Amino acid sequence: MYRMLVPLVLGALVILASPGPARTQEAPEFTRVQDVIYGRKAGLALTMDVCTPKKDTNGRAVIFVVSGGWFSNHKAINPLFFQEFLKRGYTVFAVVHGSQPKFTIPEILEDMHRAVRFIRYHAKDYKVDPDRFAIIGASAGGHLSLMQGTAGNLGDPKADDPVERVSSRVQAVAAFFPPTDFLNWGKPGNEMINRAFRPPFTAAVDYHEFNKDKALYIPITDEKKLREISAKVSPITHVSAETPPTLLIHGDKDELVPLQQSEIMLEKLKKAGVPAELIVRKGVGHSWPTLLNDVALCADWFDKYLAK
Repeated sequence: MYRMLVPLVLGALVILASPGPARTQEAPEFTRVQDVIYGRKAGLALTMDVCTPKKDTNGRAVIFVVSGGWFSNHKAINPLFFQEFLKRGYTVFAVVHGSQPKFTIPEILEDMHRAVRFIRYHAKDYKVDPDRFAIIGASAGGHLSLMQGTAGNLGDPKADDPVERVSSRVQAVAAFFPPTDFLNWGKPGNEMINRAFRPPFTAAVDYHEFNKDKALYIPITDEKKLREISAKVSPITHVSAETPPTLLIHGDKDELVPLQQSEIMLEKLKKAGVPAELIVRKGVGHSWPTLLNDVALCADWFDKYLAK
């Protein structure tokens, strides 16, 4: 059952592979370098694919978060999703993070910081402007994109690793049907703590802490601690006037991630004075067959806010 659910969780990504009327134009020519190692942890390599237009590059970067339900898999990378960006000259970085059930959301967020820092550190090599980074994702990928937009940081100037000294901030965000507030899920006060998400999402929020005396990871059961973690990994917690322009797209019949998650995020962004917009797709749930049409809207958003 678990193996069957993983493709469904990544469905927001996989559905983009199917042919449809939205993709009648000839695909742009590009080069794809696979499995670029951007970091290492737990004895494993963290990788991304880099897709670069063969001509007419615009010097801007789009970071695509390969994630659904906080599962991440290289097989879910689908260049069809990037076609609009590549056509406009963007270099696309498809980032695969440490996947649940092995890693939890806080650990996954560290991977995303690392990926952005790595790309920025090597910006000259990739011929991209380090001050014109956009990020995009769907579902959990949308959540991680918003976290990067709201909680990216300047890096540690004292770090031994030069990559860790550079910023993990981005300059524009687009997110499809993203989780935004784990403490107000669907309605005020509905807290998604203590592993409240149903399978197969439970492992992503199965928070543990290491007990040195027992040399074991012990489940965190204290509700105060769980509430603190849930707030920390909620994009809405980190919104400020420095949050970059953010585009949200959500179906009004979404039974997996409530539309309310994007609505309250929009309200918080507007209060902070951040340029933000929510596009509501009527009558659809968590992803829809013509979703690729909306990628062009994301590209328009990035064109507008990454222009100099």
